[in-house]
Amino acid sequence: MSRHRHFVIAFGILFSIILSLLSVSCSSIPLSESGGQPPIEQTSTLDEVVDLNVSATQTPETLSTPKPVGNFFLWISPSLPVVIKQKLVLPPDLKIVNTKNQSNIQIEPIQRPDSATLHLPGTNWIYVLVAPFPTVTDEVKFADLKDAWAGKGNSAFDNSPLMMPQETLTVFETIWGKPKKNAVRVVEDSQLLDTAWSNQPSWAIIPFDQLSPRWKVLAVDKMSPLDKKMDPNKYPLSVFWGFTGEVKVLGDFGGFIGNNKIEFPKTNRDPQQMTVLVMTGTTAMVRYLALRMEEKGITYPARDVLSWLKDADITHISNEAPFYDKCPPAKPLRREARFCSSPAYLELLKYVGADIIELTGNHILDWGEAPFLYTLDLYKQNGFLYFGGGKNLEDAQKSIYIEDHGNKLAFIGCNSAGPPIVWATKQKPGAAPCDIPWMNNQIQEIMKKGYIPIVTFQHFEVDDYVPNSLQRVQSLQVADAGAVIVSGSQSHFPQGMTFVGNQFIHYGLGNMFFDQMMKLNRREFIDRHVFYGGKYISTVLLVAMLEDYSRPRPMTPEERAALLNIVFKSSGW
Repeated sequence: MSRHRHFVIAFGILFSIILSLLSVSCSSIPLSESGGQPPIEQTSTLDEVVDLNVSATQTPETLSTPKPVGNFFLWISPSLPVVIKQKLVLPPDLKIVNTKNQSNIQIEPIQRPDSATLHLPGTNWIYVLVAPFPTVTDEVKFADLKDAWAGKGNSAFDNSPLMMPQETLTVFETIWGKPKKNAVRVVEDSQLLDTAWSNQPSWAIIPFDQLSPRWKVLAVDKMSPLDKKMDPNKYPLSVFWGFTGEVKVLGDFGGFIGNNKIEFPKTNRDPQQMTVLVMTGTTAMVRYLALRMEEKGITYPARDVLSWLKDADITHISNEAPFYDKCPPAKPLRREARFCSSPAYLELLKYVGADIIELTGNHILDWGEAPFLYTLDLYKQNGFLYFGGGKNLEDAQKSIYIEDHGNKLAFIGCNSAGPPIVWATKQKPGAAPCDIPWMNNQIQEIMKKGYIPIVTFQHFEVDDYVPNSLQRVQSLQVADAGAVIVSGSQSHFPQGMTFVGNQFIHYGLGNMFFDQMMKLNRREFIDRHVFYGGKYISTVLLVAMLEDYSRPRPMTPEERAALLNIVFKSSGW
């Protein structure tokens, strides 16, 4: 065989091998009408895979879920609130798909997160059941709320539909399913509050971060988001937004997260951004009250309301009687109404966790200047801040500033009722007289410093739910100047309230620690104001009934309803 023939045979074999290899290689590349295309996984996202392979009769939902090795395809529920979407941080190379069937990892609402989801990033979003502020009902059972969703109504709200924004409805439809027809009324965010007030009785569900003072927060199964100790994982209207998927996939995804930045926004209800301020009415540890303290212990008057006062971040007490080391022994009745308290009674203020003492009362100079100056020293030595009275006019008119959990509050107060002898001057101690132009200027200064102004009044006493005209005028004047809360400390009788926009005026809270056992004077308000993220968001009206000339106790539900009904009616609501 010639050398040339060997070459021809060898070339033929080699040529056959090359053709065979080319045939195999070309057959592995999908073809289209325009010719061949590289493998999809080298150049395309999952969405492109879906677009290239869907036929005229197929939809993405009918395709099988991709199962890539080491890859994650994320679907985000359309019900995810916009505020969370805007703050959600995901790796740029994480594949986002349009339908749940295309995904192996999802971001969804989870009402009761389990251990498989809690170890991954997520956020707890708190919703609140609310009603217009002058609503007597305080709480709803979760079962009753679900019944209302199912169209069974709720007698406490005259079977009116639950109101909510569309976004909130979308969230709870994902968890609870579609509501019964007419069980829910969708209202725009901007119109929801006014719509609820004009259609009372009414109720609504809103996100916690949309709370404002004209809403009343309703407890659900005795749990309220205004309680700093509330466990969000047990609260029925808590929605956890996090990752879902098969357990193994979630485990693998946890490793992926270890090398990639994923961040959810913090919860819309962080107790570390919440401040609770409790404000009270008249305290005077004298007469029968003082006698009971001697007989039953100095802390006896606070026995039944201690948690209301002590659990607050800031507790306000308006103490009208000076401490005096020569104060006569406690007696129920005296020929003259000259008030003073044993210095030992300061222990009651410590016991209830008092932080700030108001000194606008008209009994502070009953035993002269020396006991009052001694009282100021006692407050300073024991760490109490005071306002509304002082060693001279400048001291009496000063504002006190408090920062707590990121919230900045300032307090200023004055005495309008007199008598003039009790008013401080440049040289004399006493209560700050009410000078409205001065107060309005102070309110403006407080606001310039970034603080929330809170104003208290010692006004003329009237045993009526409706305040006198001067009190109404002056309260509205300081509210117009920017006072966020205006509180009447003079009243021995619980009085009405009103709003100026989102600013709250309570004309008179009634007594706190005092001995008046007359039928109407026994009833007391303790206002629990809540601030969040630098804003005033809510007030809870706590109500008590005085017992044994000395000891307020929480009202029964029937007593509470009776008081709220008459006070709301007297307020024009």
